[in-house]
Amino acid sequence: MKLHQLQDFLAVAERGSLHAAARHLGKAQPSISRSIRDLEKDLGTVLFERQAKGAVLTATGRAFLMRATVATQSLKQGREEIEQLQGEESGSVAVCLSVVAHMALLPEVLVGFRRRYPKVKLSIVEGAFPSVEASLKDGRVDLYAGLAPGRKLGSEFAVAPLFENTRLVVGRVGHPLANATSLAELVDAPWFATSTSDKPEGEVANLFASFGLRAPVVVGEMSSTLTGMIILSHTDALAIVPRQWTTFEPTRNLVQKIPVKELMPAPPMVMVRRAAMPLTPAAEYFCDLMLRASAHLMSEPTQH
Repeated sequence: MKLHQLQDFLAVAERGSLHAAARHLGKAQPSISRSIRDLEKDLGTVLFERQAKGAVLTATGRAFLMRATVATQSLKQGREEIEQLQGEESGSVAVCLSVVAHMALLPEVLVGFRRRYPKVKLSIVEGAFPSVEASLKDGRVDLYAGLAPGRKLGSEFAVAPLFENTRLVVGRVGHPLANATSLAELVDAPWFATSTSDKPEGEVANLFASFGLRAPVVVGEMSSTLTGMIILSHTDALAIVPRQWTTFEPTRNLVQKIPVKELMPAPPMVMVRRAAMPLTPAAEYFCDLMLRASAHLMSEPTQH
């Protein structure tokens, strides 16, 4: 089994056909076809079903896919690690950050990382843990920083606490209910839910119910920070958001905190990485910067 065979296999699996894989890799299609046949012969199984419109992974092909992905990612990171240890500023780091991690940590981390590794390619995606779990396992993503997963993770992951967080009620600057001091005064206001769960309006209803109040009317859902910025700054809708909304430069001038007395905790922020596989020096440095940036937030009061 050779590295180029694994790379060819992954290209066909990702692109869905030998022709597309050959075009992507800049190789001749017969070369890709021969590489896949040799790999199948070596493994003693058929990895693809050849169809008129492309190539589809067999059951054994699907099982082999993660192993091949992990192997190629590990070899890639191994090469980058050696290069970085030898003083070369090359390679890449891939991270997944939640909205809060973007707001609270990334501005500080980004400056330090670009100063130390200006030539390393930094790939950042926004997301929550369930969506990135598979990419963490196979090494396509180096680390995740964001809301703590809602379940205990397996031993393949290492979890480090970052900071505790709270939520606020916010509305547009100059909102007619800007001086409200309790949730009871906000029951009749229109609300937008910010959760990405199956029933986001339930989060608002549950919060009000926890204080013995009836559920307000939820008129819509905001699935992104950009959507929330537009909705909250151009309507009289209210929302429950992480406290970073009132300190992060792009949002703090668009919304204001409604000073209700009720405390609204948020899930803690954590960093998740693979436990067994070491990171490259550049990825390790990014982790260190995340921990440093969160250190002062660990001691901040959790009140809003």
